[in-house]
Amino acid sequence: MRATLAGALGLDVALLQSGMGGVAGAELACAVSDAGAAGCVGGYKLAGDALSAVLGRLTAGTERPVGVNLIPEVVGPEELDRQVAQVLDETPERVHLSFFGMPEDAVLDRVVAAGRGLVVQVGSVEDGTHAAGRGAVVVAQGTEAGGHLLGTARRDDLVAALRDRLPDACLVASGGIGSPEEAGRALAAGADGVLLGTAFVVAHESRAHSRFKAAVTAADEADTVITDVYEIGWPGRRHRVLATAVTADPGQPKNFIGRTVVEGKPYLVPRFSSAVPTEATSGRIEEMAMYCGRSCGDISEQLSAADVVAAFARVLPGAETVKNQTRMESNVSR
Repeated sequence: MRATLAGALGLDVALLQSGMGGVAGAELACAVSDAGAAGCVGGYKLAGDALSAVLGRLTAGTERPVGVNLIPEVVGPEELDRQVAQVLDETPERVHLSFFGMPEDAVLDRVVAAGRGLVVQVGSVEDGTHAAGRGAVVVAQGTEAGGHLLGTARRDDLVAALRDRLPDACLVASGGIGSPEEAGRALAAGADGVLLGTAFVVAHESRAHSRFKAAVTAADEADTVITDVYEIGWPGRRHRVLATAVTADPGQPKNFIGRTVVEGKPYLVPRFSSAVPTEATSGRIEEMAMYCGRSCGDISEQLSAADVVAAFARVLPGAETVKNQTRMESNVSR
């Protein structure tokens, strides 16, 4: 029997929210989960007391399944191990772990052995096959996606190739999905559900700076570029962002252009920082990394997270689909 996203994570709607560092706080994650999808808080480089504070707000804010996103390549194996240990120790079983990129097998096995849901976002057939073999829900990210890019394939091509290789795996499509119609195309390519990032950047509960949100709703796909200029804090990975004066002229000095606060701690923001402008950021917002997918052409207004989920729920499978499928299989076996 083919795995389903609703069944794997206990959802009403086969929709994942991207765990975007800085933008995806506990408020957004909880709102998405309360609406029946899977919210996800961005763990990024948080550790110790800062991570504990986020996890506390996350688990207090919803009784629904919800996730924590971690990024193996920005923290390294030892720090990732500590982050995973914190999540497992400080949260209930309904909190799943989501990884952007492939961690070591020992990490994947540890999550599965703990009885937690496991989600891994990939950019290649090889990584997707490997993640599925360790028990993960596989998110296939296409180059249409906003943020950092894990591969070079377009979304539906990657989904179709993974479905051909993994007929029984639970596959989620990511990249360029800003409308229910686009979600339907991803399902037709072989996906079981979708992951949304840009659509939630502009949600009321998102921590994105107001000018960031306004820029996304005013943009279309031609306003995005793939670049590697926002590399301070996350080097060596291409990313899709809204075009800015910084992407147009990467020869500028790496001066400080703003300030921000993360879990009560102040930081200076240099030009070319990978950090997104949040509601706690001040300075030259228009020069900062505003990650945005090609889906922005379909996103013209700021909605609540619940409204975003509801708009996509009409085309996505959910808990009722799982029940009906199980019921039909039971009848056939009699």
